[in-house]
Amino acid sequence: MNTSHTHSDTIAAIATAPGSGAIAVIRLSGPDSLPHALALFNQVKKPLEALQVKSHHSYFGTLNYLDKVVDEVLMTYFKAPHSYTGEEVVEISCHGSEFIQERIMQIFLDSGVRQAQAGEFTLRAFLNGKMDLSQAEAVADLIASQSDITHRMAINQMRGGFSDQINELREKLLHFASLLELELDFSEEEVEFANREEFLALIRNITDRLSWLINSFKAGNVLKKGIPVAIIGKPNAGKSTLLNAILNEERALVSEIPGTTRDAIEDTFVVSGYSFRFVDTAGLHKSDDHVENMGMARTYDKMKQASIILYVCDISTMNEADMDVMLEEFKDYIQDENKHFILVANKIDQMSQLPPHLREIFDLDTVFISAKRKENIHELTEKLVSIVRQTSLTSDVMVNNSRHYEALIRALNALQAAEKGFAEQVPSDLIAIDVRQVLYHLGTITGAITTDEILGSIFSKFCIGK
Repeated sequence: MNTSHTHSDTIAAIATAPGSGAIAVIRLSGPDSLPHALALFNQVKKPLEALQVKSHHSYFGTLNYLDKVVDEVLMTYFKAPHSYTGEEVVEISCHGSEFIQERIMQIFLDSGVRQAQAGEFTLRAFLNGKMDLSQAEAVADLIASQSDITHRMAINQMRGGFSDQINELREKLLHFASLLELELDFSEEEVEFANREEFLALIRNITDRLSWLINSFKAGNVLKKGIPVAIIGKPNAGKSTLLNAILNEERALVSEIPGTTRDAIEDTFVVSGYSFRFVDTAGLHKSDDHVENMGMARTYDKMKQASIILYVCDISTMNEADMDVMLEEFKDYIQDENKHFILVANKIDQMSQLPPHLREIFDLDTVFISAKRKENIHELTEKLVSIVRQTSLTSDVMVNNSRHYEALIRALNALQAAEKGFAEQVPSDLIAIDVRQVLYHLGTITGAITTDEILGSIFSKFCIGK
């Protein structure tokens, strides 16, 4: 994206999703938005003059071109700076025919309006001070949100929750940084304006806060992309049947023949506002088949990536020896504090009571189900939700953007270098360099410091029309 426009031009784009619908919206932004719209718009009953148009009012009429009616529309005007972009904005609500949408767009383009680039409306909102950079990125997250938690995180970030924290840390550090810079002007007099004990306490306080935000990235990123859940177990234990039961559709092929699933099958399902990415994996067993072994290798890869592991077993045939082997083979995953290992005892419909040798399972988190009959599936999904809710990182202010995460890491490294400099009593000018780096990296998050390269990378990922 070219971010060097003076923004003296007027842009337009279809703001609604591609395809036909009841209505569609064409958005214009720029100094000539209203004149371009009024040149085509005829209000029902009486002509509409530019001076009569009020901000945040809608007008019903027809859009005409070459003395022909293109469509009946609603025209809504937003006067600068009280608009999404901070510029003059007009939105045309027309009927949702793809032909009508493209026809109106082409008429505007022929009249001298420029086609908006991806994310250019939000870019202009950022450049005009309507939002900072992290809030602008949250707009894209909000559009892409597929669950309650991702929606809540995006809304909070868009409303400035994350920005407020970054700005607060930056302002506190900026005060002491200015005192350090002042000391450099009086270096010959060896005057200290910055209280070293207060400054060191501030550094440690900011270090703690940055560390918390950095640690929140793992949980925040998982919640944003969907919590990965690996469904593992021996062949014919009912893994694919379980996946189908959870999704309530025939997503995976089910067969009485062991080893039907040779590669991972993945699908997403939202439970109580949380998005889970379920992965049905190849059955784990000894095999001389090269393809089966490749599938099992991918199973272990999925287990490493998963936050939750569901070990599905055929409870009607599992004996004490099988239990011992399973407990030993997956010991590392069971004891891993960063993973949740759940034993899913399947096929309860094939037995009248639990065998006595299975007392060991009560040392594991266990759910008894019949995937075939869809019995107790709700107990399993409720357990998944409870695991997420019990995690320590459930704050709305969570880092889920890799660009923010990398900037926080760099800021923390520079801050730790400044703290080390204090401990080793290095000259103030060297400490000031580290402090400037902290301010720089924090500034790139909110857009206090930007480059065309950063802006181009961020806004090129937006949809056209936003």
